[in-house]
Amino acid sequence: MRIGAIEAGGTKFVCGIGNEHGEMEDSISFATEHPDITMPKVISYFKDKQAEAVGIGSFGPINLKPDSPEYGYITTTPKPGWARYPFLEKLRSHFAVPFGWDTDVNAAALGEAVWGAAQGLDSCVYYTIGTGVGIGIYSGGQLVHGLVHPEGGHVPVRRHPEDPFSGMCPFHGDCLEGMASGPAIEARWKMKGHMLPPDHPAWSIEAHYIAQALTGAILMNSPQKVILGGGVMQQHQLFPLIREEVQRNLNGYVHAEEILDRIEEYIVPPGLGAQSGLYGALALGLQALEKNR
Repeated sequence: MRIGAIEAGGTKFVCGIGNEHGEMEDSISFATEHPDITMPKVISYFKDKQAEAVGIGSFGPINLKPDSPEYGYITTTPKPGWARYPFLEKLRSHFAVPFGWDTDVNAAALGEAVWGAAQGLDSCVYYTIGTGVGIGIYSGGQLVHGLVHPEGGHVPVRRHPEDPFSGMCPFHGDCLEGMASGPAIEARWKMKGHMLPPDHPAWSIEAHYIAQALTGAILMNSPQKVILGGGVMQQHQLFPLIREEVQRNLNGYVHAEEILDRIEEYIVPPGLGAQSGLYGALALGLQALEKNR
């Protein structure tokens, strides 16, 4: 099988072609610009690839309701040119193949469940902490949708007692994304996160906010694995700080040895590294092909 994969991120697009075994034959990446610039690059890449299906994991919010006239649209993003953009319709006008369609973070969760850190499990949550903050939820062997789709990056968080930063989410101010995203770190400390030393107080503040979100996800969704990806999580000193904070927040209430005794195996980086979203898009394409058959 030849399956196309598109990880449509807010900062960059990654397109690839792979197979049903999770083997990626080829991939390309380019900056996310106005759709009039970006989409012709996507179409050109797949023009000679003979893909039997294409999976797409897209930045959002997106419309996931198949019975909606705007199914396959990006909806309320502030990115110039992309609000109410008919992403799926544009690709369908060029390729007569089945398409899988979901959020980029749900795609990452699926990639990790099929081929990564959650392989063999029927549930996980995947957080990306980077330019934005998002959550993908895989539960009972399926990706979670609902009224729209999970938007865990915008949950309210309790302020760290030593953090005067007001937050920078354009919708909610001091939500998780407003307090813990890469741009929030830079705005708070006047330099990018990768320039801060590992023992800088920024990281305990960061862990405070991320751990709150994880605590809520664990209590609400009871995932078998929690996976943390994105650019901010390249600061590996965050993992032990977050794990300790989660244990402190739960205070022994969730009686599971994965949390009490083996939390370093429970809250983990992605098994697929930076390619979780691309491999998840591959899995979405494979699902679409199998459903179509």
